[in-house]
Amino acid sequence: MAKGLSLHIGVNALDPGHYSGWSGELAACEFDAESMLEIAQQCGFKPGSLITAQATRSAVTDAIRSAASQLVAGDIFFVSYAGHGGQVPDKNGDEPDSADETWCLYDGMLIDDELHDLWDKFAGGVRVLVVSDSCHSGTVARAARGGLNLNDAAEQLKAYGIDNPRFRFMPPTQAVKTYRANKSFYDQLGQSLPADMPPPAATVRLISGCQDDQLSADGTFNGLFTATLLKVWNNGSFDGDYTAFHGEIIKRMPSIQQPKHFIIGPPDPAFDRQRPFDITG
Repeated sequence: MAKGLSLHIGVNALDPGHYSGWSGELAACEFDAESMLEIAQQCGFKPGSLITAQATRSAVTDAIRSAASQLVAGDIFFVSYAGHGGQVPDKNGDEPDSADETWCLYDGMLIDDELHDLWDKFAGGVRVLVVSDSCHSGTVARAARGGLNLNDAAEQLKAYGIDNPRFRFMPPTQAVKTYRANKSFYDQLGQSLPADMPPPAATVRLISGCQDDQLSADGTFNGLFTATLLKVWNNGSFDGDYTAFHGEIIKRMPSIQQPKHFIIGPPDPAFDRQRPFDITG
């Protein structure tokens, strides 16, 4: 019988000691983690969560490595992240825009190359499902920040009942300050991982809160993407595959925030056909 493990990360505030005085308060990321944990429980996963100050770089990476060490072909790991998306200079030359994308964890950013390296710890035949509700999360990788207009985005979101929205992105000026204050740390991280990392042996499926060049809106009870995902999931009554699930979510989202669905690693047609969050291998 296939095994399912899950990890749900929700970061409503950051350590200003690392982020150059910025605490980046958000409202609904912890609620998003709780909602994803409830889905995991409903579907039979053995879940865990890391909330705000618990969601340190070491805690998150240790939890993912622990899952990788326990799972074999046919098993599944479900990880969700809700929080700010950030950016640091690319130091190994693998990014066309010369920037690595990040998850902003409580005590420091986790860069996309590190995530790729973590997926590589999973055995072939393991399914990895990543749900990321953060800005510039289309690939949790290559972002194009030019042309973003917060006023236009806020205006469009009024039709969805969101007034004066907060967005889950690290302001560029703050990203520069944080990088400069921790330059040697992030440069060493970026240089320690090769630019030509091979695809992981596991199949990694990402459903993200928006495209690389878009913003994810925070909310009161859930982020906009997570709230929409929950509506489509409908307490488990949704019965389509991942492509249909993604399509139904997109239909309910504004044009300025269109979730992305993509896969890295070997094709897994059975994974493609499965109902979302299905443990059965």
